[in-house]
Amino acid sequence: MYTHHNNELTIADVGKTVKLKGFVQRARNLGNLVFVDLRDQEGITQLAFDADNELRMEAGRLKAEYVIEAEGKVRERSSKNKDLPTGDIEVDVTSFSVLSEAAQPPLLVRDDTDALEEVRLRHRYLDLRRPRLKKLMKLRHLTVKTTRDFLNEEGFMEFETPILTKSTPEGARDYIVPSRLDKHHFYALPQSPQLFKQLLMIGGFERYYQIARCFRDEDLRSDRQPEFTQIDIEMAFIDQETIIDLTERLMARIVKETKGVEVKRPFPRMTYEEALRDYGTDKPDTRFGMKIVDTGDLFAQSGFKVFKSVLQKQGVIRGVNAEGLASAYSRKDLDRLTKEAEKLGAGGLVHMKMEAGEIKSPIAKFLSEEEKDGLVKRMRMNEGDLVLLVADEEKTVRKVLGRLRIVIAKEQDLADSDELDFNWVVEWPMFEYDKEAGRYRSLHHPFTRVQDADREKLASDPLAAKAYGYDLVVQGYELGGGSLRIHDMQMQSEVFKVLAIDEETQRERFGFLLDALSYGTPPHGGIALGLERLLMVLGKTDNIRDVIAFPKTQSGHCLLTGAPSEIDSEQWRELALKKEKKREG
Repeated sequence: MYTHHNNELTIADVGKTVKLKGFVQRARNLGNLVFVDLRDQEGITQLAFDADNELRMEAGRLKAEYVIEAEGKVRERSSKNKDLPTGDIEVDVTSFSVLSEAAQPPLLVRDDTDALEEVRLRHRYLDLRRPRLKKLMKLRHLTVKTTRDFLNEEGFMEFETPILTKSTPEGARDYIVPSRLDKHHFYALPQSPQLFKQLLMIGGFERYYQIARCFRDEDLRSDRQPEFTQIDIEMAFIDQETIIDLTERLMARIVKETKGVEVKRPFPRMTYEEALRDYGTDKPDTRFGMKIVDTGDLFAQSGFKVFKSVLQKQGVIRGVNAEGLASAYSRKDLDRLTKEAEKLGAGGLVHMKMEAGEIKSPIAKFLSEEEKDGLVKRMRMNEGDLVLLVADEEKTVRKVLGRLRIVIAKEQDLADSDELDFNWVVEWPMFEYDKEAGRYRSLHHPFTRVQDADREKLASDPLAAKAYGYDLVVQGYELGGGSLRIHDMQMQSEVFKVLAIDEETQRERFGFLLDALSYGTPPHGGIALGLERLLMVLGKTDNIRDVIAFPKTQSGHCLLTGAPSEIDSEQWRELALKKEKKREG
């Protein structure tokens, strides 16, 4: 055994005999002196082999990543390293042994490694040795521990729910698992424990939580993985305010334990419609300004054909003011922003700068003085400001301006990453209309309860019906979402009717839940918080793979193990599956 970790020894330990174990970070052979930096999961200690140390020659043959154990006496360093907790001391080694030799690593095991991500993921066990990854894994552990401690103190019970379950297509695609015992039938991996946690409420348990593994077969990106973890919470006999208050206290506890920072409560709130109106997205980053402003009425009589045409088609004209950034964006930069807008579906992007007290823009000559004056007042333009306008259908304008404000904020470093901007987005609509499918879809899920005041709108005006739904947003990430659930059969039936889910399909997909609802159901609700997204914010990384021990690539592959992989012919036969024939040519 060892006596200390490699981050523990200080000047107070001088004179002690200690035993240490770990990996060789580096060995420096200076001829008559050899120094070895010994690394374990906690930190680094310097080992010293002096000129008269008979172990010096053997120590000089040590290479990076060898695993060794060493014993010796702690002494004060003559040349101290203020960057290390152990930088005041070193260990004068009296004995050591090599526990395991190491081949030449394919990457530098240090934070400033020059290895490509593909190499690091293929050799993830080496990547995990880097101090930064160590810190992120410890952050994950502490966050989960704090969550469990908090919820246990609040009277919650921890449950596990099935991983092999029934496919209930609604939202993202399921991962499907064939059954060997029941030919031509399939399990699905859970997208969330939603139905099971509701069944636990019906089963008489009033406070449930789970650190839940979830699976969704959807396109991946920097903040999304095919398998991920939710902090899943459900409560009976509560209202929306109870869940929001509990979640805020949980977040405050996690931030305090992991970052040592107090979080201001209550968190600000905005409605779903306000979020879209002011920020163009339902997950607004409020650490900087550039709110979206409606300017359409200023151009109602405009002679500028583009604006006039859009307004005649019931479109909108809206803009953002990037205050003081006129000089930061050249014509080339503005062309780049225009291409970004066009990529998102806009016909173009109008840019205006306030210089020498007047508007400078390619369209300035087409605008009247009254329109210019109105725009200056509406957008609160001052000298050096840059205003971007988009004229198009409302959905496109929101998407484009919402994206551009994020692009500009990142480029100009407008968002203070140390400030946590927790925000609630509340009063979600129950439904949205899918033009392609020609039917309504749930914005949260089909088991979300409609607000009492809007119950009648389910039949008369579904798009106007508001839900008891709420999302928690931080740093522009959707951290979690939840709702009060439907607890009576009549409302559930009405919601299914709006969603055009017939009775046969209801029974096929959700029969077990519908049966359970008929035996008495307490009012209940909950929330699911994305653990990895929370860790991304706390750990200050924009890549979700950094906070998962063994992640997948953006194409869903595990470079370490080679998954997904083919199965052999015997497995095909046992599962009663048939290979698709390859097409010729």
